Amino acid sequence: VQLQASGGGVVQAGGSLRLSCAVSGFTLNYYAIGWFRQAPGKEPEGVSCISSRGDGTWYADSVKGRFAISRNIAKNTVYLQMNGLKPEDTALYYCAAGGSGWSVHSCRRSVTDYSPWGQGTQVTVSS
Repeated sequence: VQLQASGGGVVQAGGSLRLSCAVSGFTLNYYAIGWFRQAPGKEPEGVSCISSRGDGTWYADSVKGRFAISRNIAKNTVYLQMNGLKPEDTALYYCAAGGSGWSVHSCRRSVTDYSPWGQGTQVTVSS
């Protein structure tokens, strides 16, 4: 079971990026996927998640209305479209899998609910 996040980069405030989380060794139909981020000197925090059925999503208040999570089953990939980026969005972004025993229509927001994790991708937003 592996997850690989990509798509990070350096962007000016107000810009957009699309992160991708490619998964292998399992299919998205059986796992919820969460996006998390960790800024320097801070604890990891949940950003967004999508249920294993794909019909349930959650967003942190700080990104609601700016970020959108989606997935492509055929490509076994989950995306995080980030618009209206702010300097405070600067962080290392990770994706992780969860869902064992969860409702297929919901996902969880806690870092500790997810395992395994993929390698992160850096997002830097300049002001």
